[in-house]
Amino acid sequence: MIRKYLVPILAAAGIGFGIATVIKGNKVNPPAPPVAEPSRAPYQSFVAGSGIVEASTENIAIGTDIAGLVSKIYVQIGSRVKAGDPLFAIDDRATRAQLAQQQAAVQVAAATLAQATNQLALAESLTDRRALSVQEVTTRRDAVAVADAKLAQARADLQATQTNLERLTVRAPIDGQVLQLKVRLGEFAQTGVLAQALILLGRVDPLCLRVDVDENDAWRVKAGASATAFLRGNRDIHTPLKFVRFEPYVIPKTSLTGDTTERVDTRVLQVIYSFERGDLPIYAGQQMDIYVEAPEASATASKTPAAPNHTEKASL
Repeated sequence: MIRKYLVPILAAAGIGFGIATVIKGNKVNPPAPPVAEPSRAPYQSFVAGSGIVEASTENIAIGTDIAGLVSKIYVQIGSRVKAGDPLFAIDDRATRAQLAQQQAAVQVAAATLAQATNQLALAESLTDRRALSVQEVTTRRDAVAVADAKLAQARADLQATQTNLERLTVRAPIDGQVLQLKVRLGEFAQTGVLAQALILLGRVDPLCLRVDVDENDAWRVKAGASATAFLRGNRDIHTPLKFVRFEPYVIPKTSLTGDTTERVDTRVLQVIYSFERGDLPIYAGQQMDIYVEAPEASATASKTPAAPNHTEKASL
C-alpha cells in the first residue's frame, strides 16, 4: 500500500520543487544602488569628459645626476619648498677627500710658481749679464710659465670637484610641493630615467585638470566656454574651471572610466583647465568628471556651409 502511493507522492514533490525553483529564478533582482550618486551636468548642452588632477607645472620627476648612497633627506611628503632648497644629498665622503687632495695640490702649485718667479726675478736683477747665460734666463722664464699653467690646472680641477660636491645635493628647480617621496636613507640612488621618480614635485597653486575629450566631440569645445568639474564619489564637491590651453596633438585614450560602452581605441583631445583648490579636499592624481558648455551637435552641424562641388565648376 505504501509503495503504491510513494512514487506519485515523490513525483508530485519533485514537480512542485521544480516549479518553485523556476519561479524563484525568474524573479527580477532590483539593481544595486550606486556607491555614490553620479554628477549631473549643470548645462543644457554640454561635452563631458574625465580628467586627472595634476600640478600646474605638471608633475616633475626629480632625479640625481650622480649616483650614490643617499646620506641626507631634507624634505617630507607634502613639504613646501622654494627654488634652490635642498631635497636630498648623496654621500660626499669620497668627493670631500678628493677635494682636500686638490686643495693641497693647488698650494703646492702656488709654491712652485712662487719659487720659479723668485728665481726669474733674481736672474733678471743681475747687472752683470755675464753672470748667467741667456739660455739659463730663458729656462727660468719657461719654468715660470710651466708653474703658472700647473697652478691653473690645479685650480680648474679643484673647481670641478667643488662643482661635483655641490651636485651631490639635489635641489628644488621650482617653488612647489613634494607630492611623492620615494627615496630613503641608505638606499642607492640611480641616475637616468627611472620607472619611479625619487621625488615627485609640482606647483599646486593653482591645480590643473588634464581633461580627455573624445575626438568626436573635440570640435564642439571652445576655449572660452564655461566648464565645471565634479569630484568622483561626491557630486557636492565641485569647482568652476578656467581654460588654460589645448594640447595640439590628439593621443590614444589611456585613462579608462570603466563604462561598458567605452572603447579602448578612442583618441582624445587633451584640454588643460586650472582651478584654485582652496579648502576643497582635492589632490593631485584624483579623477574628476568635467562638463563643458557646448552647442548642440546637430544645430552646429546645420550651420556648417556645404563644401563646394568642384565637379560642377569644372563642367561649367
